[in-house]
Amino acid sequence: MAIVYLKKAAPAAAAADNDVREVVQTMLDAIESGGDEVVRDYARTLDKWDGAIVVSEEEIARAAQAVPERLKADIRFAHDNVRRFAEAQKATIRDCDVEVQPGFRAGQKHIPVAAAGCYVPGGRYSHVASAIMTITTAKVAGVQHIAACSPPKPGIGIPPAILFTMRECGADHILNLGGVQGVAAMVFGLFGLRPADILVGPGNQYVAEAKRILFGRVGIDVFAGPTDSMVIADATADAEMVAWDLVGQAEHGYNSPVWLVTDHAALTRQVMERVPQIIASLPETNAQSAEAAWRDHAAVIVCSDREEMAAMADSHAPEHLHVQAVDLDWWLGRLSAYGSLFLGEETTVAFGDKAAGPNHVLPTSGAARYTGGLSVHKYMKTVTWQRATRAGAKLVAEATARISRLEGMEGHARTADIRLEKFFPQETFDLSAAE
Repeated sequence: MAIVYLKKAAPAAAAADNDVREVVQTMLDAIESGGDEVVRDYARTLDKWDGAIVVSEEEIARAAQAVPERLKADIRFAHDNVRRFAEAQKATIRDCDVEVQPGFRAGQKHIPVAAAGCYVPGGRYSHVASAIMTITTAKVAGVQHIAACSPPKPGIGIPPAILFTMRECGADHILNLGGVQGVAAMVFGLFGLRPADILVGPGNQYVAEAKRILFGRVGIDVFAGPTDSMVIADATADAEMVAWDLVGQAEHGYNSPVWLVTDHAALTRQVMERVPQIIASLPETNAQSAEAAWRDHAAVIVCSDREEMAAMADSHAPEHLHVQAVDLDWWLGRLSAYGSLFLGEETTVAFGDKAAGPNHVLPTSGAARYTGGLSVHKYMKTVTWQRATRAGAKLVAEATARISRLEGMEGHARTADIRLEKFFPQETFDLSAAE
């Protein structure tokens, strides 16, 4: 049968409108020119914060005392899982060298960046998990200077749980800053920070646009849009679980797409009936976000078989992909475009968001077609080297000289010529461009 859309999502919005781009560019220019004092002005205006920008050791200690022990234990549990997963990732990274020609060796090394800036969102939710995901992974990668910032609450500063988490996970410097001003302070090396080589962490549209503008000058994790999730479900799936998993992700925000892909039409009727009821059971603010996301950005798609379902998933390349179907190994082998994959009803996207181990900073808006999410690899540079004996350089020099002349790059050619002349003065070489 043909693919049937029982519910269609609205078209995706553009990454950033011109007004947002102009505001962010103006702020970045002003901060780069004016430094710390301009950031303080933005903090007073936008964060309603007139206290210290750099969080002191005394404040961090007081925050730790204010966090309940059970919550500390949960944070440490999640941190330990993320750390151990990142360590396992790092163990897959290997330096290597190879003799590409007799006497000519080349290799690669993996070197962590010197400094990272980790943005931890505030706003409606206190994103403890974002601090765990970004800072812990940088620490495992071997980054020597880790700065973190988060929007301060007026009169309070960064909430104690976030402060405790930042330090527990390894942040060296913490700033009471949100938004563009926080991003800029880390990238430009304000308030005594070492300028960040990479900027990571989710944020609102202004933070996302700042990262977009600064990319190239510094590295970033991903170009982040609204979070998105897809559930693949067959006849064996539990409709109640599927409905809750969709709503749980729609809760992220009014523009967060959620998709249900199935080959079982009866399941869709049950899910579509339950979703509004589940949304109504949430606290008002959460319900408002989930209701708008379900209304405007959700899709329910019925396919003919699992191959068609898998192809649909690959075409969307969702940030989160949750399979609730039989033969999970088949899905693991077949699916190829997702930020993170959740296999079976025994797990859920929220596990990955908060505490399971794999990173929750993931590609959105279809970017999973060409990239993965945050990992130790993002904090590391893969660089190459080469060295040779004189005999080993001979054939490479000859080929380099001729290819360079073919391309019209005489200076390149002569850097090869001069070595052949020095190392093999008794020999004659034909180094003209090939006809």
